[in-house]
Amino acid sequence: MHFVKNFCQQSISNFPFINQLFGENKSYESVFSPIIRHIITNKIELKKEILAFIDFLHLEVQILAKNNELNVPLLPLRGLLVYPTMVLHLDVGRERSVQALEKAMVDDHLIFLTTQKDVSIDEPLEEDLYRMGTLTKVKQMLKLPNGTIRVLVEGLVRAEIVSFQDEEEYYSVSIVTHEDPDTRDVEDQALMRTMLEYFEQYIKLSKKISAETYASVADIEEPGRMADIISSHLPIKLKEKQDILETIEVKQRINRVIGIIHNEKEVLNLEKKIGQRVKRSMERTQKEYYLREQMKAIQKELGDKEGKTGEIAELTEKINQAGMPENVHQIALKELDRYEKVPASSAESSVIRNYIDWLISLPWSKKTEDDIDILRAEKILNKEHYGLEKVKERVLEYLAVQKLTNSLKGPILCLAGPPGVGKTSLARSIATSLNRNFVRVSLGGVRDESEIRGHRRTYVGAMPGRIIQGMKKAGTINPVFLLDEIDKMSSDFRGDPSSALLEVLDPEQNSNFSDHYIEEPYNLSKVMFIATANNLSTIPGPLLDRMEIITIAGYTELEKVHITRDHLLPKQIKENGLSKGILQVRDDVILKVVRYYTREAGVRSLERQMATICRKTAKIVVSGKKKRVVITEKNIEEFLGKPRFRYGQAETENQVGVATGLAYTTVGGDTLQIEVSLAPGKGKLVLTGKLGDVMKESAQAAFSYVRSKAKELGIEEDFHEKYDIHIHVPEGAVPKDGPSAGITIATALVSALSGRPIRREVGMTGEITLRGRVLPIGGLKEKTLSAHRAGLTKVILPKDNEMDIDDIPESVRNELEFVLVSHVDEVLKHALLEGVVK
Repeated sequence: MHFVKNFCQQSISNFPFINQLFGENKSYESVFSPIIRHIITNKIELKKEILAFIDFLHLEVQILAKNNELNVPLLPLRGLLVYPTMVLHLDVGRERSVQALEKAMVDDHLIFLTTQKDVSIDEPLEEDLYRMGTLTKVKQMLKLPNGTIRVLVEGLVRAEIVSFQDEEEYYSVSIVTHEDPDTRDVEDQALMRTMLEYFEQYIKLSKKISAETYASVADIEEPGRMADIISSHLPIKLKEKQDILETIEVKQRINRVIGIIHNEKEVLNLEKKIGQRVKRSMERTQKEYYLREQMKAIQKELGDKEGKTGEIAELTEKINQAGMPENVHQIALKELDRYEKVPASSAESSVIRNYIDWLISLPWSKKTEDDIDILRAEKILNKEHYGLEKVKERVLEYLAVQKLTNSLKGPILCLAGPPGVGKTSLARSIATSLNRNFVRVSLGGVRDESEIRGHRRTYVGAMPGRIIQGMKKAGTINPVFLLDEIDKMSSDFRGDPSSALLEVLDPEQNSNFSDHYIEEPYNLSKVMFIATANNLSTIPGPLLDRMEIITIAGYTELEKVHITRDHLLPKQIKENGLSKGILQVRDDVILKVVRYYTREAGVRSLERQMATICRKTAKIVVSGKKKRVVITEKNIEEFLGKPRFRYGQAETENQVGVATGLAYTTVGGDTLQIEVSLAPGKGKLVLTGKLGDVMKESAQAAFSYVRSKAKELGIEEDFHEKYDIHIHVPEGAVPKDGPSAGITIATALVSALSGRPIRREVGMTGEITLRGRVLPIGGLKEKTLSAHRAGLTKVILPKDNEMDIDDIPESVRNELEFVLVSHVDEVLKHALLEGVVK
């Protein structure tokens, strides 16, 4: 009896609405006396009576709180929502949620459940929760061994948060409840029937909801409650369930549920159709598998070695692993299907197989990661190449920009220069500095467009072009691709390969390069193309426009000595089985070899001379004559023989009618001795030396200028009526052409006609006009190097070429005197001596 009184007293203090239920002046004895007497008189189990009494109090509290604010603890839910009248278990583990539950159990077992907007938040704040939730009653609570609390809750009524309070250990909220009305009209009944009918159809399609569930839902008479229960069974997103919870008006809520069920029915119908289609496909696949297994067994029994089953499986795996774009992947599988159906004896079978092999072997996505280290790249380039500062600077600029942007289309560089200056080896060094694969394709002699674009697969012996073949050899989509000897291509009736290269070398187009054999677009935009050429004049203009020209003129004597000492000689010593201690070649000896045994812009002949020295040294060492060989100026002839060239081609004395010109050829710069002789006659002009049309026209222009200025130049005005003039350029077997010999021919003519000798140390180059103006020329660096190599000390240049002097190596500039002229009169002033030789 005492315990019951205590419980009643505690109940009154815990429930703020008790006074409103029974009046403020009533004591707990007057309120609970009948219950206590009933319990004692009938000896009813106390626990059951107390629980029944608590249920009674909750019901009364709900009625009282219908349109009033109620303050209860808050339990946020993650990924879960509770509707009114729902009963379900919850596992609670967060500290604040546990404290809220304990508070609810101490007070009146009421707690407010609402859902988090973001399930990833561990400690939600007011703005992280939906305002609408459910007031629930905690029916059971059990502490699990892992510290989690499992509770059984029953949803009572919709409720909306009015205010939010932080009680330090838990959150509490003031809420206002929203109960569904008891009244129902005809429209409510119609909506309920429609919703129930849709739900029944959905259950038949879904087959995931039991018939008992439908029967229990059909027994519900309240329309709002029916909508809530049906919504809880639908596999819809939490946001949609929250929208239904927030829909207070019953008719609107039912319409929402009907719309959702309709959509879910459409989805299920589509899933059913897709499932049937998949089933049919699987049945067909199983049938094909069964037939293939039968075919394999038959082939095994017959000993048929041409069976393709294993081969097809292997090719399928290779196609899947090739990393092809989706469109190419589908075409490869389609061709593989054709190959499987075509008899092995058919000619088409080998054509298809070759095509599939090419598709598999090409790199579609594999690439090397660029190791962009500017200092390391500079070190590699300097180590492997002496000089060539502009070329190395351009490569380092490319690397720097690529490192900053991380996306740069491959540049199209063209290294132009004479043979043997290191164009190909420089391209290989660039690949090393970039950590890319290197591939070289020689275009010398290519005259068929199909060499670049490939053949059509319909032709016998068809194969891809050299570009695709090179990409296969490279093995990656971003190699350094060398197009060697691009100026040696030609064209005939089969097409122009230089036109086919236009697409390859255009950064705006080569991302979709089309090869006639492969047919599908291939991406070349990540390739760094480098072309090499000896003579830019033979490259078509549109193709030349797509490339960035970097000229490698040739090497000075000093550079050749460095290259030989640091690169060529160590290479030949190693290749010939020697060691550095066995053979020693001094720098002065190397310089002598450069001057007297070679005459070239590059170092190819110089390397051959070093190879000769190494071979003869190897013979001496093997024969046991000596263990160590030192090459000196005294014994160099024992190894290389008598000098083959005279150092410098400058004349040993000043001569009349002999002028030294500077020329540019495909193998670098060279000097030309232009000779003029006079013979009695009637003014006939003879040109010999295998001169081209342009050079002949320069001679005619020089002759006309001299005739027009004869009196001023101290020449007989009627010389053209007394003498036949013969202009000859030695080495007649070598074709010579170009306008830059104009001032040289004019100087030789004036010298021969006036008798004034020409300075032997002077070389000159420049185009002449009929009025005597001197026009600029090209290849100044190469011509200047040839003048320096020939031992000249003064070079006469057109004034407009002054800007090109900076390209000449400093060591050469310091040893030559440059005279800039704009008229032939200035040329004659510097080239001719005053005295007359008779």
